[in-house]
Amino acid sequence: MDWTGWFGGDDYEFAREVLQRGTAALYVVAFVSAVNQFPALLGERGLLPAPAFLRRARFQDFPSIFHWRYSDRLLLAVSWTGAVVAAALMLGLPQLGPAWLPMLAFLVLWALYLSIVNIGQTFYGFGWESLLVEAGFVVAFLGSSDVAPPILIIFFLRWLLFRLEFGAGMIKIRGGSEWRDLTAMYYHHETQPMPNPVSWFAHHNPRWFHRCEVLGNHFVQLVVPFFLFAPQPVASIAALLIIGSQFFLVLTGNFSWLNWITIVIAFAGISDGVLRAVFPWAGFSGRFDADPVWWVVLVVTAFLFLAVLSYRPLRNLFARRQLMNASFNRYHLVNAYGAFGTITRERNEVVIEGTADEVPDGDAVWHAYDFAGKPGDPARMPPQVAPYHLRLDWLMWFLALGSRDTRWFEVLLLRLLEGDRRTLRLLRSNPFPDDPPRWVRARLYLYRFSTRQERREQHVWWVREPLGLVVAPVTLGPSAGR
Repeated sequence: MDWTGWFGGDDYEFAREVLQRGTAALYVVAFVSAVNQFPALLGERGLLPAPAFLRRARFQDFPSIFHWRYSDRLLLAVSWTGAVVAAALMLGLPQLGPAWLPMLAFLVLWALYLSIVNIGQTFYGFGWESLLVEAGFVVAFLGSSDVAPPILIIFFLRWLLFRLEFGAGMIKIRGGSEWRDLTAMYYHHETQPMPNPVSWFAHHNPRWFHRCEVLGNHFVQLVVPFFLFAPQPVASIAALLIIGSQFFLVLTGNFSWLNWITIVIAFAGISDGVLRAVFPWAGFSGRFDADPVWWVVLVVTAFLFLAVLSYRPLRNLFARRQLMNASFNRYHLVNAYGAFGTITRERNEVVIEGTADEVPDGDAVWHAYDFAGKPGDPARMPPQVAPYHLRLDWLMWFLALGSRDTRWFEVLLLRLLEGDRRTLRLLRSNPFPDDPPRWVRARLYLYRFSTRQERREQHVWWVREPLGLVVAPVTLGPSAGR
């Protein structure tokens, strides 16, 4: 029986390739990030040790294979396994087999990364973590080259993109007045969590340009998403507008893989026919044999399961107290998304310093620890790090905003006093390469981008002003051999 007339999206072969390979590439980044950072942040001697969390958490609430047993070695084995499977999908190898093979591979990625996210605590409390988990589960049902791309899954991915964009737009409209009076971008490039090399230049654009940025953002997030469900070529045009706006965000900031996965998901709106109209040489056959009944039943069941889970996220989009970056189930499927409901107008930064002097008085010489991504040395150009996610740097931004959960920061200071190698590898530089400092402290600074004149004359990207101490000098004390 030929199901492709209503079930198979013959015109979305290229979209499937981008969706599967792009999502897999971002899983590679996520798993490599876990390899490099999880042991120091959340490992057995981490800043927020996962074993302690697992003793409090129930599997029913936080499903994870690590409830069976946690060790840093097992975490690394899980992460490297995920990275290898994701790399195979990125290369398109499982897609050469039957439809169940890439499905199984993506479900393995989903289960492994869900296991990490669910014990990642505040270091994994970002919306793009849930977004990657959800995307991995959904694209699992796109099948292989043996079957036509299921149109139900293509449309569910558009629904995911709609929630992502429209949810973010509604959060802004309901948020700070700066989004309604079009002044948000006066501040955003300077105060965003982690500026990149272009952010300084973007900040110095004229104010009329910044107001156009806000208007463009509102149009793309509040109007364009509705056209994702229109007939072609309208849906493709809507998807391309979203992709263009996301590339602008990639150009001007570091938001981990949030922008990149949004770009990947947006390809669910672009049809092969539109691509052939623009690129006549594009070779997409768009012809498939009838899909097997078992595959049709499986995909329809998955779609109905996801549709049922969509009820609460749909209500949330239009709720007066809209939730941002919220999961309504333990499996992080069909989530609520959104970001930057308010824009910080001034940038505070916490700078950690250490001294080898015995007495931390006015004569002590202090040296700052430089982080890999966040602003520190005013003369250092903001780096490009996305789509890689520097989790410690992001939490330092929240700390400067007045985050209430500072347990991890207290342990961070302890690890610096101990000269812990894993922790130090999370930083850009260690000013105490031979012996750890005797004392450490944390100071608060007000940062702003330098003016064009200051940049030209002083060769600095930032100008900063001390605001005071966040943490007075602390030491390990004599009991630790000091």
